[in-house]
Amino acid sequence: MTIRRRLASWRERRMIAEFAALHQDSGPGGATPPSARGRMGHGPGTAESSGRSLGLLGRFRRGPGTPTSPGRLRRTRWLLTGLFTALTALCLVVLASIAASIDAHSREHDLDAGVDRVVTGVVREVYWNEDGSVDLETVRGDEDLVGGVNAVTILVRQPDDSWRELFVHKRSGLPGELTGLARRAADAEATQWHTTTDRDGQPVRLAVAPAWDTDATVGAIVVAGGDPEPGSRDHRRLVVALWSGGLALVALAALAGHLLSGVSMRPAVRMLDEQERFLSEASHELRTPLATLRLYLDAALRDPADARRAVTDARSLTDRMGRMVAGLLARTRAETGAGEMDRQRLFLDQLVEGVVADCGGEIELSTEPTAVWADPELLALAVRNLVDNALVHGGPPVRVRVAAGQVTVRDHGRGLDPALTDPFRRGAVGAGGRHGIGLSLVQWVAAVHSGSVTLVPAPGGGTLAALTLPVAPDDAGTDAPGLS
Repeated sequence: MTIRRRLASWRERRMIAEFAALHQDSGPGGATPPSARGRMGHGPGTAESSGRSLGLLGRFRRGPGTPTSPGRLRRTRWLLTGLFTALTALCLVVLASIAASIDAHSREHDLDAGVDRVVTGVVREVYWNEDGSVDLETVRGDEDLVGGVNAVTILVRQPDDSWRELFVHKRSGLPGELTGLARRAADAEATQWHTTTDRDGQPVRLAVAPAWDTDATVGAIVVAGGDPEPGSRDHRRLVVALWSGGLALVALAALAGHLLSGVSMRPAVRMLDEQERFLSEASHELRTPLATLRLYLDAALRDPADARRAVTDARSLTDRMGRMVAGLLARTRAETGAGEMDRQRLFLDQLVEGVVADCGGEIELSTEPTAVWADPELLALAVRNLVDNALVHGGPPVRVRVAAGQVTVRDHGRGLDPALTDPFRRGAVGAGGRHGIGLSLVQWVAAVHSGSVTLVPAPGGGTLAALTLPVAPDDAGTDAPGLS
């Protein structure tokens, strides 16, 4: 029986080597050289069609310029940040514009109200003597009206219908020519408002109001002017403050939006990162088993008498691929929070006995009763990977021992590859090429169960792997560690 297994293993390695050599000799575009086609045949199910089928695994690998899903999510994050910032800026611009407009109208209203108070008060204090002359003593004595910041002048109608200034306060704050304004106000017999410039060319807001004499005719005109520059200066300061504060708020909103979008998208980015890693690992790890499976089927087609052995080997290989994909999915779901482990109290020695029975090969097993808290599927996957690693990369006989929450697997092969500094790292590469992800899955299973795994040279040659888990209490009703 042992000789038959060794012969089958030798035939399998030879077929894989021929298949690898065939792909190494392939020409541009995956075309197989004529010599290789002569060895392997031309019909359906040959290695040539196998190479084209397996090439699909590499066709969908992303090139250096192809954006990944996490990359698209990160660009979406920046897009959301930009949209949030633009919306915030738009709202602040509208609010700042409304506030500036309200402030401008408010200042104009305050200026007009101050000028109107002065011109109305002065008109009321213009009196007429019995001889028809104007009396301005009350006006001159009212410092509140004619001694403030507003410029004031009083023009009196002369017998020839001309106008003469009899009183003036801050004449430089008024236009140089007032006769035309006085004449229009007298004709309209109502207060008129004007925005013009003073003698120095500065803007001024004027109120021109008529004053009636004893004959009920317009005998005088009161002109009051207010300087809009202080209000305009304060308004400009307010606008600058609004824009400065708005820009600061936009910057803060952009920062807050970017941080919040990053926090909200972090789980999705992590899940997509795990998905990308899962697809990459799965595509790499499934290439060799698929190539081997195809070779089994090709061998069965070429030699119908060998079909039963090929089908048996193919079924064993598909079981291995299924366990591999299940392990990858379990780790990805657990790391992204999409799934939970089913921890339960189980007997480690019984689980290992079942795994060893499924593995076959030259395996010596010794067990002692021991119980642990673990997910049975994940733990079986880890033990199976350790045993497979010893069978494939080590040498017979393989000894498995279970005691006190620990599984040790000893092989008698060449030992650890010196080029493999960390065999548990994902994608660890030794001198013979990539070693796969089996050991990294074992380390992950040990970590999530609060255990550990080691891989050291064994005394006398070979490799000794040890998977250690916390021992469960004897009381079956005790809760699992870390669970409630």
